[in-house]
Amino acid sequence: MKKLVFATNNEHKTAEIRLALSGKYEVLNLQDIGCEEDIPETAETFEGNASLKSKYVVENFKLDCFADDSGLEVAALNNEPGIYSARYSGSRDSLENIQLVLQKLEGQNNRKARFKTVISLMLDGENHLFEGVINGKITEGLSGSKGFGYDPIFQPDGYDITFAEMDMSEKNKISHRAIALNKMIEFLNNLQF
Repeated sequence: MKKLVFATNNEHKTAEIRLALSGKYEVLNLQDIGCEEDIPETAETFEGNASLKSKYVVENFKLDCFADDSGLEVAALNNEPGIYSARYSGSRDSLENIQLVLQKLEGQNNRKARFKTVISLMLDGENHLFEGVINGKITEGLSGSKGFGYDPIFQPDGYDITFAEMDMSEKNKISHRAIALNKMIEFLNNLQF
């Protein structure tokens, strides 16, 4: 079976991908290959950051790899926090990041936002990009205790609850990451060896 590295240390994400690609790929994560480096994300776009991570693994470990980069884009904030979503407030504290977004949106009627994920798949020396987007809006306050990051203030279009109020299985069916992953999985499953 062909080896494919997912540039993450998240066991839950890894297990999900292993299940989706079982029988076709042996999916490894950064821990499995002994990569302890904090791979730099210095690009100005999601595509750039995802590609930096996947290329790093290919160059240093000689294994095909995919990596993702995601973030929240708020229309009224000129698509901020964007690539800085994880450290928007200057720290990696989700609550501080959420409070900064809510503070900046005070008095704003336009609360449109979207979550975006880009996956870079480096396969046999070629970079393939897959994008997932889910549109929604930023709520007035926090609601729900599930999920992570900006989930308590993001309400996807067509729903009257936030990501943080959804069961993980429900969120995983409609999320930006799920959309991008499904595109990549379909691409991989259609490849002929």
